[in-house]
Amino acid sequence: MSDYSEKSMRALQLAGLSEKTQEAYTRAVTQLVKFHDKQPDKIFEEDVEDYFLHCTNDLKWAKATLRVSHYGIRFYFQKVLKRDYHLFSYLKAGTERKLPCILSREEVTQILHHVTTHHNYAFFHLVYSCGLRLSEGVNIQISDIDKTRMMIHVHRGKGAKDRYVPLPEETLHVLRNFWVTHRNPTFIFPARGRGNNEASTTDKPMPVSTPQGVFRKARYAAGIKKRRVTVHTLRHCYATHLLEAGVNPRAVQVYMGHKSLETTMAYFHLTHKGSEKANQIINQVMKGVGYEQNH
Repeated sequence: MSDYSEKSMRALQLAGLSEKTQEAYTRAVTQLVKFHDKQPDKIFEEDVEDYFLHCTNDLKWAKATLRVSHYGIRFYFQKVLKRDYHLFSYLKAGTERKLPCILSREEVTQILHHVTTHHNYAFFHLVYSCGLRLSEGVNIQISDIDKTRMMIHVHRGKGAKDRYVPLPEETLHVLRNFWVTHRNPTFIFPARGRGNNEASTTDKPMPVSTPQGVFRKARYAAGIKKRRVTVHTLRHCYATHLLEAGVNPRAVQVYMGHKSLETTMAYFHLTHKGSEKANQIINQVMKGVGYEQNH
């Protein structure tokens, strides 16, 4: 690790930021260093401006990618190098408001029916039925399952926040049936190893990369052609389907681990609840508007 990388990681750790954020912010500084081919203390405000204009105009970075780069480089220069460039006072990437793709309950079922491996089926079932992030799902441990209260304790979710999520009876049954195939003392989804024979003894969870390719193949096999459908889509479906079923938005907020209710309420844009009647009314209102052109 380079000297500036180590300084970045130390400062970010002391600031209490998560490991993923530490890595992302330090990577942003590394990309800046590689672009100018000089150490951060030799990079000045105009150099930073040139770099971000290059990322925006030439590389066409997405706004979310730019935003992480802005945060990482700003943090390093302000907190580590003690340089508070004027650029940082107005540097913004803007926001993209893209609604996530949502699958119907039937489409989720179709995908699950095309998952042929036991551990992946159990994993996708858990992610959907409990609204988990991919990284949360692979790290679920036996001790996180509260069979008495029928809850799952999700540790260190986004923002390092714990939360409890209701555990459906069917999901508990699926997890039990899968766990007896390996009986790992710690993890529900242990790493299987190269020969698929280490699951019962390993002290590591299943890699997050394992389910992604499987889900993609199952999605295509199920004939789902909607865009941007990934494992994370199951989490969006969980929130949307609960709201459609009439679950209180405050409860959904807690289950999803959202800091703001506004984030949860965005899923109302994706629901069909109430829209059927609205469509009927619109059709009635618009009926007879204009005229048929006679030829």
